[in-house]
Amino acid sequence: MESMSNTPYYLPKQRFGSKFGHQEVVDGIIKDGLFDVYNEFLMGNAAELTAEKYGFSRTDQDDYAISSYQKAQASTAAGSFTQEIVPVEIPGARGKPGKTTTTDDEISNLNIEKLRAIKPAFKTDGTGTVTAPNSSPLSDGAAALVLVSRAKLVELGLTPLALIRSTGDAAHEPEWFTTAPAKAVPVALKKAGVTLEQVDAFELNEAFSVVALANAKLLNLDASKVNVFGGAVAMGHPLGCSGARVVVTLISALKEKDGKIGCAGICNGGGGASAIVIERV
Repeated sequence: MESMSNTPYYLPKQRFGSKFGHQEVVDGIIKDGLFDVYNEFLMGNAAELTAEKYGFSRTDQDDYAISSYQKAQASTAAGSFTQEIVPVEIPGARGKPGKTTTTDDEISNLNIEKLRAIKPAFKTDGTGTVTAPNSSPLSDGAAALVLVSRAKLVELGLTPLALIRSTGDAAHEPEWFTTAPAKAVPVALKKAGVTLEQVDAFELNEAFSVVALANAKLLNLDASKVNVFGGAVAMGHPLGCSGARVVVTLISALKEKDGKIGCAGICNGGGGASAIVIERV
């Protein structure tokens, strides 16, 4: 579970109070989530490094973001998320009736003209390509998974959705966390005894559009197998929730596409990434 909208601002020097002068207010989202402490810059600056190194233009990233929203919208309209979204009851205020939310509320916010017009968020010298709308939005979310051993599965008479074939982790320099999934995914695939060609669906967390673009390029993935229902650019990246969310969606994608093997990869802000290979049963 993650509620980025409730992340507080910190007053780091106010434990014992201040007597005089201006004081610092620290954004908890940046301090504890979106800041590279090794290079002392925002994660978006690392995304800019990736775009420059691998040759992804502003247009490439905008096109990808638009595609992510459109896939998420189409999948929602088709009912693809119905099996994985728990309805949320929202009580009404001041006598007004409540409502029940059954779909993600970000995916309807696509405005193509505005998306292409917004200025870069991290490099302001005229060379920037990473913007707020071609990155994942700040968001709230929760996802849950139940993991059991084979023995417990039999004992409780449960019906499994998928089998974990393997997991993998990899890391390199912190500023290149954006491409760490391309290192973790092969580790997980090798442990599972699975080739890239045998994977029916991939989920790559879209912290930024360029993250998905770069890792798909490095792994030479078939684009038709990647984030088939859209991704975090369209649905949000609640930091502590996203790892579980991509696995949940991967299971749904395998079921809808009648696939068997799925692989998910997600980066972290310290230069590392984790990957998982699952088999639908």
